[in-house]
Amino acid sequence: MSHPLRVAVIGAGPAGVYASDILTKSETPVEIDLFDRMPAPYGLVRYGVAPDHPRIKGIVNALHKVLEKPEIRFFGNVEYGVDCKLTDLRRHYDAVVFSTGAADDRELDIPGIDLPHSHGASEFISFYDGHPEAPRDWNLDASGVAVLGAGNVALDIARVLAKQPDDLLSTEIPDNVHRALSASSVTDVHLFARRGPAQTKFTPLELRELDHQSEMELIVHPEGFELDEASEEAVRTNNQVKSVVKTLQDWALRDPKGDTRRRLHFHFLRRPVEVLGTDRVEGLRTEIMELDGNGSVNGTGEFETVEVQSVYRAVGYLSSALPDIPFDHRSGTIPHHGGRVLDMDGEHIPGVYTTGWIKRGPVGLIGHTKGDAMETVNNLLADVTEPAGHDREATPRMLAERGIAYTTWQGWNLLDEHERALGEQRGRERMKVVERDEMVRISREGTT
Repeated sequence: MSHPLRVAVIGAGPAGVYASDILTKSETPVEIDLFDRMPAPYGLVRYGVAPDHPRIKGIVNALHKVLEKPEIRFFGNVEYGVDCKLTDLRRHYDAVVFSTGAADDRELDIPGIDLPHSHGASEFISFYDGHPEAPRDWNLDASGVAVLGAGNVALDIARVLAKQPDDLLSTEIPDNVHRALSASSVTDVHLFARRGPAQTKFTPLELRELDHQSEMELIVHPEGFELDEASEEAVRTNNQVKSVVKTLQDWALRDPKGDTRRRLHFHFLRRPVEVLGTDRVEGLRTEIMELDGNGSVNGTGEFETVEVQSVYRAVGYLSSALPDIPFDHRSGTIPHHGGRVLDMDGEHIPGVYTTGWIKRGPVGLIGHTKGDAMETVNNLLADVTEPAGHDREATPRMLAERGIAYTTWQGWNLLDEHERALGEQRGRERMKVVERDEMVRISREGTT
């Protein structure tokens, strides 16, 4: 090739970074510009992972090494569809990869779900992770809370709500979040799973971490703790299921502590059917379910009500449609074949690709994104055989001409140093800067 292959990647979370990394490791000379609407990179790892998960936060170290590569540039605080459009990107790049993830909450269509104090998971996660667009305060006046879901996101929310806030002071939790959690009235968190313990999506490590919290009692209610034929087969053949079920069984059988400040309850085979209340949440009505022998469930027509004053639904994430890009609203994904974006007639839109959750849906752990990116990149490299020789400096000129206060990799390093310095003053690794304008100001000092 006489010119390097120029690729724009939209979304600087793990999916976009992994795709960029794979491109740099190919035999094709490349120049990659990684765009994100946030002033800082890392996406889900910075704004979607609970602050007390240093193991997952450690992924940042691997992503950092990729973004240091000279073939890759970072343009933060640039929103696709607003600050630049598909026509702009196609003018300056040989290919565009969309990796914008899934940040919206999937809806739960039951009566009362829109009552005050009923929240989606991403709303609360954005708050406690210091997302620039999240509220700075959160009402935690409920003593009883319901968390709807049976995955790691539900566990994260339940744990943060039931945890003693001072136990988070060693993390990068923002001050406003610590203040809100310190004023919390929560005494009981109820986690509701529609199916049985063997059908949960908890990972064993995430589940066992709950048992290391101070002043928290774990209560597994025996009603609904059932294993059918399919469940027993899963326990025999899947070590992860076996570990999760054994952990829950051990908790169900042990003697209660009875003297803790907060309790986390597990309710299985309970399907939420209505959020009760008038001016705010007052309770949750669930239908008692039964396993059908194949791992699925059927309703029994019997119902229970639990008194709670707040509800958090963690029933899945959903991607948002992007301007000028086809979108399947039912699945919440971009139509594609092997990462090649397809138009309404099922034909590949030349030079346009996708990877990550907006490609396959919000399933799997962060590491699963690597295989996704490999498929997309291999097809991209097979398609683009002769780069057009675009000017690499055209992008920063375009953004400057439009008055976009974009941030760079150098700017992120300045912000990173600033946050670490703030943390050092408190004996912590980092104190996250929350306000967008402040993030941009710190990132652009000395870089423009």
